[in-house]
Amino acid sequence: MSFLRKVRAIIGKDITAELHTKEMVSAMLVFSALAMLIFSFALDLRGAMAEAAAPGVLWSTIAFAGTLGLSRSMAREEQSGCIDGLLLAPTDRTAIFIGKATGNLVFMTVVEIALLPLFSVLFDVALIRPRILVVLLLGTVGYAAVGTLLAAIAVNTRAREVMLPVLLLPLAIPVLIGAVQATVGLLDGADWGQLGGWIQLLVVYDLVILAVSLLTFEYVVES
Repeated sequence: MSFLRKVRAIIGKDITAELHTKEMVSAMLVFSALAMLIFSFALDLRGAMAEAAAPGVLWSTIAFAGTLGLSRSMAREEQSGCIDGLLLAPTDRTAIFIGKATGNLVFMTVVEIALLPLFSVLFDVALIRPRILVVLLLGTVGYAAVGTLLAAIAVNTRAREVMLPVLLLPLAIPVLIGAVQATVGLLDGADWGQLGGWIQLLVVYDLVILAVSLLTFEYVVES
């Protein structure tokens, strides 16, 4: 099999398993909806205050829901023994990482697609804009990549549900800050030139974390 066919096979396996159980995406959706409802009632945001707080609330919800999904994704592989099968297969470890990270990215994107209309209704802020969607994609790619690598590390620990957030959130701070600030700027009417620094931060973070993950994933899963 070619490299791309192997990657597609891993992605297809994850999507098929999720369509069969519906446990990961449904949990992320319920968590996201509850988190947004709590934020909307607790903060009582209206008008300009809602627009100012919306990016932080949005990315906080995405981060915590994403962490829940990433943890469950690798835990399911470990419990079913699929990770052992993947490691025994004659395939490059980078194909496994790319397949798993892409699958996690797909699941997070599905949750975000459902999240944005609900968020716009609760906070009365129009987030479904092309440029905001680009920022959302850049931030999600970085979060899914670093989360997949760290989930592979945390899955072999006794307290993996606690260990993953402890490892992930500090390392994801740059991408979360960049995404929040870029979203704030776009809601304030800034153009790409004014947001160049934050967009560059997101792109550089994505490239660096992808390179580091590809170089270290083999050691992580085989140690």
